[in-house]
Amino acid sequence: MQGIDIIGIDIGGTFTDFVAYDSASGTIKNWKNLTTPKDPIQGVLQGLTQHPDPAGVAKIRLGTTIATNALLERRGAKIAYVTTEGFRDVPFIQRGDRRSHYDISWIKTKPLVRRRECFEIPERLSAKGEVVTELDEAAVREVALKIKADPSIEAVAICTLFSYVDPTHERRIAEIFAQVLPDLPVSISYNVLPKWKEYERASTTIADAYLKPIVSRSFNRMQKHLDELGVGEKVGVIKSNGGESTLRRAAEAPVQMSLSGPTGAAVATRVIAQLCQFEHLVTFDMGGTSTDCTTVVDGKEHLTTDFEIEWGLPIQVPMIDIHTIGAGGGSIAWIDKGGMLRMGPQSAGADPGPAAYGRGGEHATVTDANVVLGRINPEYFLGGKMKLDAAAARRAVKTIADQLGMEIDDAAYAMIQIANNNMLGALRTVLLQRGLDPRDFTLVSSGGAGPVHICDMMEISGIPRGLVPNYPGQFSAFGFIMTDARVDQHRTVQQVSTRFEAERVARVAKELVERAYGELHEQGYRENIEVYRSVEARYLGQNHELEIVLNCDDFDEASVADLWARFHAQHEARFGFAIPGETIELVNLKVTAVALGEKPKLRVLPEGSGTPASTGSRRVRFEADWIDTPTYDRDTLLQGQTIAGPAVIEESASVTILRPNQSMRVDPYGNLIISV
Repeated sequence: MQGIDIIGIDIGGTFTDFVAYDSASGTIKNWKNLTTPKDPIQGVLQGLTQHPDPAGVAKIRLGTTIATNALLERRGAKIAYVTTEGFRDVPFIQRGDRRSHYDISWIKTKPLVRRRECFEIPERLSAKGEVVTELDEAAVREVALKIKADPSIEAVAICTLFSYVDPTHERRIAEIFAQVLPDLPVSISYNVLPKWKEYERASTTIADAYLKPIVSRSFNRMQKHLDELGVGEKVGVIKSNGGESTLRRAAEAPVQMSLSGPTGAAVATRVIAQLCQFEHLVTFDMGGTSTDCTTVVDGKEHLTTDFEIEWGLPIQVPMIDIHTIGAGGGSIAWIDKGGMLRMGPQSAGADPGPAAYGRGGEHATVTDANVVLGRINPEYFLGGKMKLDAAAARRAVKTIADQLGMEIDDAAYAMIQIANNNMLGALRTVLLQRGLDPRDFTLVSSGGAGPVHICDMMEISGIPRGLVPNYPGQFSAFGFIMTDARVDQHRTVQQVSTRFEAERVARVAKELVERAYGELHEQGYRENIEVYRSVEARYLGQNHELEIVLNCDDFDEASVADLWARFHAQHEARFGFAIPGETIELVNLKVTAVALGEKPKLRVLPEGSGTPASTGSRRVRFEADWIDTPTYDRDTLLQGQTIAGPAVIEESASVTILRPNQSMRVDPYGNLIISV
């Protein structure tokens, strides 16, 4: 493993995955360790010890679910919220829409802050940034002292009215808080989300403060240990947009890490789409704790700022559009009050893990059910490095079977079916609910558990083709070594086409470009930087915007006219109509800077033909039948070889199952292409 240039590390809920590229030999190595939930950096350090010279690595990219899990499990800090007088209830009023229009028992999602920790400051700006009410600095100090009197408050979120136009008041409040509470981290909305829409800006700023103490403590420990290992300055943390950040900057803006870990699979899927010329791919990334789904359409992943932690609780930072549910190999089976079998979202995690891990877990999980059904070989888990306890798995599943009055095998199969249907909902969210036809897509399964379930997911989703990539058990970590550094900068700049201030828009765009360049330079990237500019615009009076690419740095009469013409054309294409002559409102300005780096080269497999030699067989449960199923070693497969189902294809970090009506061929890069 000498000469490795880059290592990708994905800290998951159950395993920490490693993928390393050696430019000298052109080879990629992969391995994984159990995650250490109480201190994730220990799992990282343990994994790095398997490399003989970590200090010799040129770059380490790290993805983590620390922020994701803190949000989903509501394990963040206790925070205070400071806002303009009269607006403390914005996080609680939220929006006027409802999750269910006819459910009178429905209750709005609780924000990440309690009302008793919300404080008001006399101050006010107009929508144009004019001072309506001067900032009352004495009141700011009084609020700071109240917060200081409550030692349980760990961070402060500041979001004042119209601060995205002029942040002077917010910055002054933060300065006073720094004097009174020098050790308390503060998030201000202008730094977190300088965009309009008061509730979304408040919710995102609150989330940033909610995460800051936890992420800061974790990243500071990481920085210390990685510095001791000699690699601290080489580490980049993956952001939700698929780009990277330094550990220090990530700790300062933790909301950017909300979907850090899952982005790697999306990036890796895009690489496969471009390399193997697939038009439409949908990822099904099933790990130990969660399942993540996203689409790559026409070779591009979709970015969004329309993300919600829970229904009605938005985070509007740029991120790859990923839908995550609590379903994975560690999802726990339980019986509800109506006597019905349910799966998850509770997970056994890494400690104690599924019963089969033999680490003290007693609850039946998806992994235990797969062991019972013969889909996972307990003697070859992680390539034989970790032996599973099949008897413990059966005992755990038996507790569920007894409650249901079923045989153990039937209960295990029922567990798998329910878990599959939970994950089908995630696939439908990213396909059918967005107007995409599953028949146009290829299902890319990754995560340690994804290939085990791909045969079933193809069957019930109506997706006709499947693809199991190389390193499926470390697919996100693989994506990290293939990504580019990326910075997104957004800001609200409200303009209308009838009174368009071209100089102001150009000035703000230039400022955003300079900030994006500065962040990339801080990470050590100074060459091959590409910058993309766009605006979000709508007809005056509409409530949703279209993104229009800006083709210029400065504006003249012709370029402004071209911008409005392209908006009309795009509106026609999207909604079927346009209104020439109608006033257009420009709302947000967006700048993306990408530092294009050299990518690892994927090797082409030698050619083969026919069906490869089987390594043996074992009984596997399909539907109602147990079938003697041949097993194959993926590491021995050659380009062009085919396998007809039923079959089990084993590798070190996962196992691919083929149903009797499915077949598989190996493509030139070693991907397994499955068809019905």
